[in-house]
Amino acid sequence: MGKDYRNYSKVSRTPRRPFEKERLDRELKIVGEYGLRNKREIWRIELTLAKIRKAARELLQLEEKDPRRIFEGAALLRRLKRFGLLDEDQNRLDFVLGLTLEKFLDRRLQTKVFKSGLAKSMHHARVLVKQRHIRVGRRIVDVPSFLVRVDSEKHIDYSLTSPFGQGRPGRVKRKRERAGQGGGDDDDEDI
Repeated sequence: MGKDYRNYSKVSRTPRRPFEKERLDRELKIVGEYGLRNKREIWRIELTLAKIRKAARELLQLEEKDPRRIFEGAALLRRLKRFGLLDEDQNRLDFVLGLTLEKFLDRRLQTKVFKSGLAKSMHHARVLVKQRHIRVGRRIVDVPSFLVRVDSEKHIDYSLTSPFGQGRPGRVKRKRERAGQGGGDDDDEDI
């Protein structure tokens, strides 16, 4: 095998002060509320948010009529609106600086599955997604942190192969049915 020349970059950044009590308590509350696996999931979203805010700040420092600000600003706003992070009437770069971690967490597939009533809890929603019971449109998505776009939000449903959807029954149900058919006479004799 040859060398791998691809570039990689970290997708999360650890906090500068590791034992700040207020931050630790806030993160623990968010992890429990949104059913996250660990705090790295929070740090990953915070890094994404920081990059978006930085891009908006740089664009805001340019003049109003600057072609770069007009072009890149419109692209940034369009992308954030498509993911439902900004409302349709929020079409200024100032609103990008007002984005919060909770807005991102509310757009995750795991949260959307729970809010739509397909799952009993946030943790159940994560299990359903990981076990490939959920589809978005026609595609099965097994990533709980998948950011759902506004136009595909109404297409979240059980997958066609899932026992919850129209798929065949699960392993335990099939086993019980087999036991019920084959051993139906034995049960009557035991009584």
